[in-house]
Amino acid sequence: MRRQGADREGAGDAALTAEEILDAAERVLRRFGPAKATVVDVARALGVSHGSVYRHFPSKAALRAAVVERWLVRVSAPLAAIAAEPGPALPRLERWLRLLIETKRRKVLDDPEMFAAYHALVLDAPPAAVTQHIAILVGQIARILADGVAAGEIAVADGADAAAVGAAARAVLDATGRFHNPTHAGEWSSPAIAAEFGAVWRLMAAGLRAGGTNAQGTLHADGSATAR
Repeated sequence: MRRQGADREGAGDAALTAEEILDAAERVLRRFGPAKATVVDVARALGVSHGSVYRHFPSKAALRAAVVERWLVRVSAPLAAIAAEPGPALPRLERWLRLLIETKRRKVLDDPEMFAAYHALVLDAPPAAVTQHIAILVGQIARILADGVAAGEIAVADGADAAAVGAAARAVLDATGRFHNPTHAGEWSSPAIAAEFGAVWRLMAAGLRAGGTNAQGTLHADGSATAR
């Protein structure tokens, strides 16, 4: 049986791209898992020498970091479109959170082996990769919140400046972590999980909404809410 990528053999690999290498790395990770997958395995899947892979990624660690970065971008890029939309802030924030949750849930439940491989890579990745990903997510939330503050829809108790809005954005991400942080993935198949997020969202929206009733309030940067 002719292996995938064997048509490169004898034809040179000058046209080999980083994206093709990353695609092959994903196939290898699926087959062998992150503990056993090697650069040689990736090269073999492509039908090229391992030196060809190293021309794009100077080490195994660099290749693994690139796989992690692409996976994290696949999570954050669709969310950026919601953050950039016009319109009322709270409905946008709810859709943003629901898309984040659904994206992570699909990755876990539809392809648990691949998710486990990615999760292991993320745990081994340089801390900067995960830190940057979290900063991107917080920045997207902050953009939505800032729009809401500017429109008078949202109140942040600690002020309306960028620092206060950014802190509130991080509080939103942290407060909903049970529904999108992979450490809680074992809970995501619960039939009650959607209703439980709905309850958290209603409480959070009440804390964010400006000019609310007695059941509503203002969100503080530490995630607490002051009732009105």
